[in-house]
Amino acid sequence: MLAVSAGLFLVLSLDINGIVTDQSGRPVPRAIVQIVAADGTPAASTFTDADGAFRIANAPDGCRVQASLTGFTSATANCSSTAMTLKLSVAPVAEQVVVSATRTEAPAGQVGAAVTVFDGSDIDRLQQPLLADLLRGAPGTTVVREGAPGAVTSLFVRGGESNYTKVLLDGIPLNEPGGAFDLSNITTQNLERVEFVRGANSALYGSDAMTGVIQLFTRGGTTSHPDVNVSFEGGSFSTARGSGSIAGRSGRVDYSGDVTGFSTDNEVPNNHFRNVTVSGAVGVRVAQNASFRVVGRSEDGRAGVPGQTAFGRPDLDAFFTRHDSVFGATFDQTSGALHQQATYGLAISHQRSANLNIDPPYTPSFGDSVAPFEFEDFPYDDRTDLRRHHASYQADGTWSRGGSGTHVDTALVDWDGERATLMDALAGTTVPASRDNVGLSLQHQAMWSQVFVTAGIRVEHNASFGTATVPRVSAAWYAHTGSGSVGTTRLHASAGGGIKEPTILQSFSLNPYFLGNPDLRPERSRAIDAGVEQRFVHDRASVDVTWFDNRYRDIISTRTISFDPFTSQYFNIGLTRARGAELSGAVALVSGVKAKAGYTFTDSKILESATPEDPVFGTGNWAFRRPRHSGFVDVAWVGSRASLDLSGSFVGRRVDSDFSALVPPLTSNDGYALWNLRGSLQVVRQLSVTLAVDNLTDRQYMEPLGYPALGRAVRGGFRIRF
Repeated sequence: MLAVSAGLFLVLSLDINGIVTDQSGRPVPRAIVQIVAADGTPAASTFTDADGAFRIANAPDGCRVQASLTGFTSATANCSSTAMTLKLSVAPVAEQVVVSATRTEAPAGQVGAAVTVFDGSDIDRLQQPLLADLLRGAPGTTVVREGAPGAVTSLFVRGGESNYTKVLLDGIPLNEPGGAFDLSNITTQNLERVEFVRGANSALYGSDAMTGVIQLFTRGGTTSHPDVNVSFEGGSFSTARGSGSIAGRSGRVDYSGDVTGFSTDNEVPNNHFRNVTVSGAVGVRVAQNASFRVVGRSEDGRAGVPGQTAFGRPDLDAFFTRHDSVFGATFDQTSGALHQQATYGLAISHQRSANLNIDPPYTPSFGDSVAPFEFEDFPYDDRTDLRRHHASYQADGTWSRGGSGTHVDTALVDWDGERATLMDALAGTTVPASRDNVGLSLQHQAMWSQVFVTAGIRVEHNASFGTATVPRVSAAWYAHTGSGSVGTTRLHASAGGGIKEPTILQSFSLNPYFLGNPDLRPERSRAIDAGVEQRFVHDRASVDVTWFDNRYRDIISTRTISFDPFTSQYFNIGLTRARGAELSGAVALVSGVKAKAGYTFTDSKILESATPEDPVFGTGNWAFRRPRHSGFVDVAWVGSRASLDLSGSFVGRRVDSDFSALVPPLTSNDGYALWNLRGSLQVVRQLSVTLAVDNLTDRQYMEPLGYPALGRAVRGGFRIRF
């Protein structure tokens, strides 16, 4: 009798295990896997791990397994004692799996933060050579370029300063010490995807993550047959771009490599720009659950600097060069419920800004505004060498217990060794600088079938400002699930703190006109956002509305401390608030037509200023160069052999300055609308032709005052794939 009972128990009780993948075979992490008994009642549930795997013990006889995740169609199968594979088809408006929001793989809908992802298909279809132009298609952002491609390019997010966004390549920080990051030299070559998380995130990333985190991921090889691509395009303003790439997988090794050259003369004298990008990655699976990956990227650029040509003659010899290199290695291991990752990276930047010949003087003018005196040219030759060592260790443990949900605990430590040399070649002066910073973060993620909560805290010790503590919490709640006419309703919210260390100049400068201050405190942000996402018509449309409220304090600025001799020193002075809303939506129509759009309202105000009466930077003004109204739209048709894409970006009026002593002064900049057109046609299997039109309507505008943007530019080319 006992033997019969034991045999019956074995029949009625199964251990279910398997893997959940998307339709291309890639694993889907944190999908919900449910066991449904024969009578239709839920018996047990779990989440897939980072590799898409799941296991449920003691499942009842005759049960079914159901896997689901918002943004995918569900999959079901009969329970089986053998390992099974469930494939989820991507929904028309798909879900994205992101790493940057929690430093673990998670569906974007489960992290609570506002996230935008540009995947490989977006990057190919939009044909944007420079990363800055790709980012124009994200909510909450304003890109400001000083004229044509190659000029200094800044990114403002949710009313924050241009050095408030952390930028990483495969986990390696790229920002200069103090957060500065010039987007002018960064291309989209050999990138698998770009993740953009908005909101203060210093609890995970330490200094510089005041308003957001942008992470670039190097392409990896996926096919056993090497994927070889050669492309070339040319067009207006003597523009030319050529590229050669290879990617593939052989046994335990995957690899990718790319070399690209891009050059253009742009529209005015001494406005040429050239860039060479070399990028690659090699990954090795050293054991069943362990891998080692090496990445490298080099951007070598030179740009002419004609200056504010809208107000006068161009400077005919000033130039800016930079050579940025990034190298990194990551070891990744999973052992049961424990995941470990160790990374070392080195980012190097050599920059030179020079004007060695004296051009004739000129009197700035624009319309009815004229400066009361001539502007004199002056020589300079400033050189900056930066090296940023980065080492990180992270451990993630996953556990679950009955009805208490599934939990992921993360502990990580980051070290940054910042080394810099500031040199004035004409004066013969050199200022060396060095900082070592250590941050320790703890994070807990709690997951149930419809509720996801993340909480974390970081203690950051910085050689400049000492020790600071920053928290962060976010939550997502699926108030309604389904895929009917009115589909899933998701509520999301996050709150956190941000910190940013002083720049090397602000801490160490010996120049009396902007004297460094070793006692500076970190700049800080407090960021809150909350919103709702609604899906419609069987996941063919979605709308997300997010409200945000940010406060930036201890902003570093100069204050005059002596008039004879004149001396100005850096102090923590400023206070700015920015609040508003982001509206974004996506729709997938029939016949391969997809569209997405976004609108951002930003109500910013300077509350404390070093120059309270200044018409531009004074108390009560909008934050500098941050518009109240901005937005984007992208409509694409993708067929079996051709694609067509029309995208637009819109920027409203914003506070600006001519910086040229014009009388009357220019203190605001008009809004503009910019349209771009893209197209491709596959002629034969190996050959496609491409077309790109920037500034389709030939709109005349200036992103910062004095720097005319490029007019209509047309490029045509081809791609050959072997």
